[in-house]
Amino acid sequence: MKQEKAVVVFSGGQDSTTCLFWALKQFREVEAVTFDYNQRHRLEIEVAASIANELGVPHTVLDMSLLNQLAPNALTRSDIAIEQKEGELPSTFVDGRNLLFLSFAAVLAKQKGARHLVTGVCETDFSGYPDCRDIFIKSLNVTLNLAMDYQFVIHTPLMWLNKAETWELADELGALDFVRSKTLTCYNGIIADGCGECPACKLRKRGLEQYLEKKEGVKN
Repeated sequence: MKQEKAVVVFSGGQDSTTCLFWALKQFREVEAVTFDYNQRHRLEIEVAASIANELGVPHTVLDMSLLNQLAPNALTRSDIAIEQKEGELPSTFVDGRNLLFLSFAAVLAKQKGARHLVTGVCETDFSGYPDCRDIFIKSLNVTLNLAMDYQFVIHTPLMWLNKAETWELADELGALDFVRSKTLTCYNGIIADGCGECPACKLRKRGLEQYLEKKEGVKN
């Protein structure tokens, strides 16, 4: 029996799209929310809207442009290079992003009568982002419940999966080809397999190759 209603934090990328398919299997009603924070590629919002429309999922876009003003980074400024120096967070890290996204998603969810939030954060294949850690999600879950006197549950289906296992989950959900061809993960704004050169594309490609090799090995 499916659970009640969920709101998925949705960027139109590999991880959040896999989470959207997961949520559609788990919940009776699903909505998606995308945040406009003047990200480097406006195409991200268009892709998210297109995927939500194709899957028949109600979709809300919230203005979070203040985040761009507060936390300049490589995801919002084309004049900041995408790089990671040893001992430092990568230039793609946006201070407070998941804190704010999940907080605003929770406010939206409460207005819509949803108690479940779904996000694609992952502690296994992350770049050292502190707001992708399980301990942060559990802490925020408690805080949101106290702040709004409302019982939310934050779901993180990918938390302990590496990229190969995320592809495997997409395949189990019958969404492998959809995720591969219609999502936008690339930092350079190229849909599907992307540029092949940025860190996001390399991680995505390596995970896909590992999963396909495993799948082929099982067949043989």
